[in-house]
Amino acid sequence: MRLASLMLAMGLGLAACAPTQTTTPTRSSVASGVYGARTDSGPNGQPIEIHAVRNAYLTDRNTRQRVAYNGSEAPGTIVVDPYARYLYHVIAPGEAMRYGVAVGKAGKNFAGGATIGRKQAWPSWTPTSNMVRTMPDLYGPLKNGLPGGIDNPLGSRAFYLYQGGRDTMYRIHGTMDPSSIGKATSAGCIRMFNQDVMDLFGEIPSGTRVKVRSHGESVALEGQLVQTPDGYLVPAAQTTTATAAP
Repeated sequence: MRLASLMLAMGLGLAACAPTQTTTPTRSSVASGVYGARTDSGPNGQPIEIHAVRNAYLTDRNTRQRVAYNGSEAPGTIVVDPYARYLYHVIAPGEAMRYGVAVGKAGKNFAGGATIGRKQAWPSWTPTSNMVRTMPDLYGPLKNGLPGGIDNPLGSRAFYLYQGGRDTMYRIHGTMDPSSIGKATSAGCIRMFNQDVMDLFGEIPSGTRVKVRSHGESVALEGQLVQTPDGYLVPAAQTTTATAAP
């Protein structure tokens, strides 16, 4: 119980770390299918129950969709756009599967090319020594690491991005806070709904090329976006009451 309270207090924080829609699934069908409840095998083989994603979180920008893709990346590439809060899996020339993501501060600290050097189901997590030193009351109890499981902020799956054989500390991972998807968060890298990251985990191998867009690349391809009072992004042309997204 104490661990669950601590992780909630952390805000699920982590270590440093305008395509045209071609299909429009209804929220109810998406929720009961792709985003329905699942039972998965945990780190020690024990069953872990993953709750269905609430309909309130399944906005048009958050749900996975097969879309027309106007980037130049080859099929098989993962493209992360931290500013539009999208992740694309390029599946064919001019086509991609698009996922909504949440982006933490660390998610905007890297741009360019990388590869998935490692992938892990129900990954463990360890705060950095700097986190333990600067916030000992919060991170001290976790200094030896937090095992994978329902209380772990990395969620059900994680991809570790490498560059030149070295870990960039950039992560694509699940989350136990589905309400954060589509929003900017206080910490972490790139979060996905657990159902999305689990399915993607089974589709792409280690060594997959990843492109993380810069802000300029995002604006050129996705257009200018603004943030609404509820924390989501919309195209600038759709509203005059939102604030410009950073």
